[in-house]
Amino acid sequence: MFPSSLDRFALSNAETRLSLPPLLSCQKKKKCVPPFNYPVNLAVSKLAPALIAGNAVVLKPPTQGAVAALHMMQCFAQAGFPKGLINAVTGKGSEIGDYMTTHPKCNAISFTGGDTGLAIARKAAMIPIQMELGGKDVAIVCADADLKLAAANIVKGGFSYSGQRCTAVKLVLVVDSVADELISLIEPGLEKLTVGKPEDDCDITPLVTSASATFVEGLAADALAKGAKPIAGGALRREGSLIWPLAVDHVTAEMRLAWEEPFGPVLPIMRVPSVEAAVAHCNASRLALQGCVFTADINRALAVADAMATGTVQVNSAPARGPDHFPFQGFRDSGIGSQGVINSLDFMCKSKSVVINMPQASYSMG
Repeated sequence: MFPSSLDRFALSNAETRLSLPPLLSCQKKKKCVPPFNYPVNLAVSKLAPALIAGNAVVLKPPTQGAVAALHMMQCFAQAGFPKGLINAVTGKGSEIGDYMTTHPKCNAISFTGGDTGLAIARKAAMIPIQMELGGKDVAIVCADADLKLAAANIVKGGFSYSGQRCTAVKLVLVVDSVADELISLIEPGLEKLTVGKPEDDCDITPLVTSASATFVEGLAADALAKGAKPIAGGALRREGSLIWPLAVDHVTAEMRLAWEEPFGPVLPIMRVPSVEAAVAHCNASRLALQGCVFTADINRALAVADAMATGTVQVNSAPARGPDHFPFQGFRDSGIGSQGVINSLDFMCKSKSVVINMPQASYSMG
């Protein structure tokens, strides 16, 4: 007797031990590639839907998060997962990435990261892909916004995890008439941030690599050289991979900080003449993961959110990934497909139709 679809999900994880007939086996190799900043959480958010759908998985952890991922693999082994159901391959993506993602037994790729995802997408050909890439998440501050609320969310959203989040606030677009007041409220929050080592529970800690710090430093230096002004008496300061928190006012469209993603504690602020101008800048960016808008008018909030061509828009709160059942997606170069338990489960499955046409003589009426 064939199991129902729900039974199939329950049986899929134990397929090897139950020795189900080949006809019932739909296990395919899925490639899951999480990022360094959430090497366990974002790995699990890919692994769980893949396993529920009856797939075997090859996990490629980030180089900087490989130890955490391997500890997680030990947990799966100790929990009794069948051998070969979840596999981990470590190493540099530049050396093994193409082999994994173009392998003939790879049936789907779920990737979280940056521009590397664009290269994978070009080479994937007909392999289904699920991509969550970089973001230039804007915070649009309207003239009627609760500026204290906006400032608190901008500081938290821009500098938590030292800015090393795809959902961090990456650009503030504030209407001219309230820009000075907003900045006066951001300054004390910026001054309270502590800088140092992770073990000292500091707010701002070294970036993941020296190369990352050099890139972020270069974005800030470019803006300052072109006329942007640091706020809160700050200055561009770096020691090794550690960059001190910096908010830069009077950023213009000619500066790299207006368009490129600073994956670190540097926050650009652009003054705009209108909300319409803010939305236009947001939609001109190649990156469109998330964004937020601060306003006291619900109708304006919905209108702006509808006009922003980004995967998710938060109203009166900083961008955030949300719980794992919440849809999570980016537009343009920020991704393809949608994550979240239900959406990811759908991605991890293939639809198949069987149409039965039986000759009338074959029916038994008795």
